[in-house]
Amino acid sequence: MTMGYDAPDQNGRFGPYGGAFVPEILIPELHAVQEAFERSWADPAFQHQYLSLLHTYVGRPTALTFAERLSHELGRGQIYLKREDLCHTGAHKINNTIGQILLALQMGKTRIIAETGAGQHGVATATVAARFGLQCIVYMGAEDMDRQALNVERMKLLGAEVRPATSGSQTLKDATNEAIRDWVSNPTDTFYIIGSVVGPHPYPMMVRTFHKIIGEEVQTQLQEKVQRSTPDAVVACVGGGSNAIGIFYPFINAPDVQMFGVEAAGEGLHGKHAATLTLGEVGVLHGAMSYLLQDQEGQISLAHSVSAGLDYPGVGPEHSYLKDLGRVHYLSETDDAALKGVSLLSRTEGIIPALETAHAIAALETIVHQMENDAVIVVNCSGRGDKDMQTIMDHL
Repeated sequence: MTMGYDAPDQNGRFGPYGGAFVPEILIPELHAVQEAFERSWADPAFQHQYLSLLHTYVGRPTALTFAERLSHELGRGQIYLKREDLCHTGAHKINNTIGQILLALQMGKTRIIAETGAGQHGVATATVAARFGLQCIVYMGAEDMDRQALNVERMKLLGAEVRPATSGSQTLKDATNEAIRDWVSNPTDTFYIIGSVVGPHPYPMMVRTFHKIIGEEVQTQLQEKVQRSTPDAVVACVGGGSNAIGIFYPFINAPDVQMFGVEAAGEGLHGKHAATLTLGEVGVLHGAMSYLLQDQEGQISLAHSVSAGLDYPGVGPEHSYLKDLGRVHYLSETDDAALKGVSLLSRTEGIIPALETAHAIAALETIVHQMENDAVIVVNCSGRGDKDMQTIMDHL
């Protein structure tokens, strides 16, 4: 790929992907969000407040941990873990909710809504809403509420109302549908904090901007540890794709850095899965054009993953563009492989990863054999595994 990547364009398009396919009533709201973001991001006072909260409240910069025993076990590579699991609330999601709640306050909004799958974005949204005293409603699939009961209770304790989505697969797709319906009904006082690099413009670009600090910190930390600011490879799991874009984006114009996104192959690519970039086709979902899982008639197919956070039939439009450009290699790992990834990282490093992260760990066995013996490989440890212990115990 040539240097000079610059997306999205002024219409919110990453190549053919992205855009804003929404009901007319939301167009003024999207324009207002975009104007507030562009104005705020250019304001040193906003930057100072955002970065200060990331430091004093979230706990940034997060550590870059050399995984010595994991590297030895795999037999190749120097593997480093970017420890987003050490963020307040247990995952990278709060980088974005801090940024968006500050925008909501700037815009005078009094009511916050969000969607959540694994519950980490819901918890992060409920956390910042509590921090700033705003009403918070989180939509969550009924199935996800059962398998992520701990996070449901965390959201309630933080003062949020958790509303179940009982249609369709009762997972993230359906929770997002309900959140959009709410936003259409209450556009004036409501700010919708979208949790991934999905949805209509400006959200994919905006969420990416709030997460790119992950990759920026890696550049600084690698300089200290290996005397260079670029690794040989970066690896991250991909559902909607926020943690992956956060660590990928600062390296997109560094052609020597290979990047690997790992999707959920579920029960296998010939069975139930969530491997959107691997097997999906182009369509429109939740306000943006991207790769989607769909049937022969163009209806959205049910996605499946043991990981609630990867159980989504779409993907961020920027990931679709990066796939077409060939800049990121997208792989997939099954439920069984991810569970083995949980065991592997737990046993070798004393770090219990989220099931989402475990897909990236599982892919390392394939990735390290494509690299030089001493290659520096950074894996985004996007979240911790506390929330998944019931699922892990049920399967292992």
